[in-house]
Amino acid sequence: MNSTSPKQADWYFDFISPFAYFQFARFHQLPAPLAIDCKPVLFAGLLGHWEHKGPAEIPEKRRHTYRYCKWFADRNGIAFTMPPAHPFNPLPALRLAVALDGSREAIATIFDVIFGEGRDVAAEDGWAMATERLGLSQAEAADRIADPSVKARLRTNTEEAVSKGVFGVPTFAVDGELFWGVDSTEMLLDYLADPSLFTTGDMARISDLPIGQARKL
Repeated sequence: MNSTSPKQADWYFDFISPFAYFQFARFHQLPAPLAIDCKPVLFAGLLGHWEHKGPAEIPEKRRHTYRYCKWFADRNGIAFTMPPAHPFNPLPALRLAVALDGSREAIATIFDVIFGEGRDVAAEDGWAMATERLGLSQAEAADRIADPSVKARLRTNTEEAVSKGVFGVPTFAVDGELFWGVDSTEMLLDYLADPSLFTTGDMARISDLPIGQARKL
């Protein structure tokens, strides 16, 4: 990517997603000129909009997903411990990240508590650990996440993601293109190196492929 023409990317994520944790750990692989705006969203809100079940809502997919996460982390040398219960309520953590302006330092700290050390941030001890490491007292954290403007920004982020067609987390949005999941990181890197990847050849053809048959609901 031309360093004189930096691109801007929105990264939509929810702390509930271990795959968001994994992708965040790979940010160092992204080109330096890429300006990333980290935007917390409520994954449940995306699922509700698209009327889609999350992986944890299908028992066998849930088991497969958790085992895959452990395998992926071990294979890629990423510290990983599932929290004691999953899914958990991510709202306080999401609102705190919003209140801290989506800073990478805050996001890294919260992710590390959840998936690096396997703590439940929806429980008192896990939440206390996260806020302490962020340099906040319990009272300060409570005040920040209760701020109506913080709650509104989280809703706005989620609505914005939906308006762009985001259907899951994590998702990078760049130039109107969406890159969903940690396994699309290489695809994003190739796009940043050569945006024509999506506009030529068979890639362009399959982007508008007609539907042959639709499932009856």
